[in-house]
Order: sequence, then C-alpha cells, then structure tokens
Amino acid sequence: MIKLFLHKCFSILMTFLVLFSTVSFTIEKHFCGDVLIDVSLFSETQKCGMDSGVILKNKSCCKDEVDVVKGQKELKFSSFDDLDFSHQQFITALSFSFINLFDGLEKQIIPHRNYSPPNLVTDILVLDQVFII
Repeated sequence: MIKLFLHKCFSILMTFLVLFSTVSFTIEKHFCGDVLIDVSLFSETQKCGMDSGVILKNKSCCKDEVDVVKGQKELKFSSFDDLDFSHQQFITALSFSFINLFDGLEKQIIPHRNYSPPNLVTDILVLDQVFII
C-alpha cells in the first residue's frame, strides 16, 4: 500500500519536473526612469503613459526589459545498459535495499479473535457467596 502510494507520488513529481524543465516563458518589465512600474509574465506590461510625452534629446525616460527563460528543446532518453558496470551494480544494490526497506510485518494471527464467551444464566460466585478477598 505504502509502496504504491510512494510510486504514484514519485511519478507525479517526475512528470512535473519534466513539464517545468521544457516550458519556456518571458518576463517583461517596464521602468519609468529607475522606478519599476509593472512586471508581466504572460501578457504585455502596462505603460506609464510617459513614453511619448517626455522626450529629452531624442530619448524617452521609459524603458522595457524582456527576460526570456528558454526550456529544453530535446530530452535525452538513456537506458540502464548505457551505464558502466559499477554504476549498474550500485543502482541495483540501492534499489534492492530500498525496496526491502519497506517490507512490513506479517499480519499477526490472533486465535481467539472470533471467540464469544458463553451466555451466563446466573452469576455462580454471587449465588454461592464466594468472593476473593
């Protein structure tokens, strides 16, 4: 049960790792002077409105920066046979010891689990006036 749960969690984690390593995106920043006005991840940044209003020596006080984060284009698929013998031996020993780490205890057998005591018609100790002192 726990092995299946860990396997599913690890599979989901690896799926997200592959997904986020292949996604590329851009970050746009709009500065007015030295002040950051807007940062945008998926859409265009909002301008401060001073792009065309203030022009000093054919220069605007506003500037835009675009940072592009590129993801991987190709994924490398390798097999177990591509590794050298010492790495294969290490991975085999590690996986064998990790799998055997989670072996649980066997279920305990309780022989009297389904035993129901007989119905008491009368309380014999009270009837005979025998008490433990």
